[in-house]
Amino acid sequence: MLAQLLPAGAAANLTADSAAALLRTVRPRELLARTQRQIAVDLVAEIRRLDRRISAAGDAITAAVAAAGSTLTRLYGVGDIVAAIVLARTGSVSRFASSAHFASFAGVAPIEVSSGDVVRHRLSRAGDRQLNRALHVIAITQIRGDTAGRAYYQRKRQAGKSHREALRCLKRRLADVVYRTLLHDANTSFGTPS
Repeated sequence: MLAQLLPAGAAANLTADSAAALLRTVRPRELLARTQRQIAVDLVAEIRRLDRRISAAGDAITAAVAAAGSTLTRLYGVGDIVAAIVLARTGSVSRFASSAHFASFAGVAPIEVSSGDVVRHRLSRAGDRQLNRALHVIAITQIRGDTAGRAYYQRKRQAGKSHREALRCLKRRLADVVYRTLLHDANTSFGTPS
């Protein structure tokens, strides 16, 4: 909308403030152009309102994770959003008898699909997809950094596994780490539910 009002166009990545500043320079004379400008002004106001809501939601999530007393955010690749997803989707960690049960719940437990002499594992379509996605975000973040997760991933790749297979192995290992962290939090005074 703003690009149509400006003769030279507008940059692709505008913030609400820069769009508002550009709109202040536009003073159309025709009725149609004035209407377009007013719609653009309303859209900028809506974007600002949504930005405030997103910021407030982010602050609420950060406060909720802090109130839960979880140490998940100490793990490399786990921020407040990922920690909130893990905590919300997991619930009480005591409902899982072992890390294998947790991995199965998260959909990262390997499923064997062997054929003859070739032993392979595939992605489990079962399990909590949001929790699986949170583990995926942690895995990708760890692969990009200089971490033990990256070293594990590279060892799996050197062992002949494809990217997907190595990533699946890393996600399964990270499920164990997350489970142990949740278990530790539950056994400390900080991890008691409020």
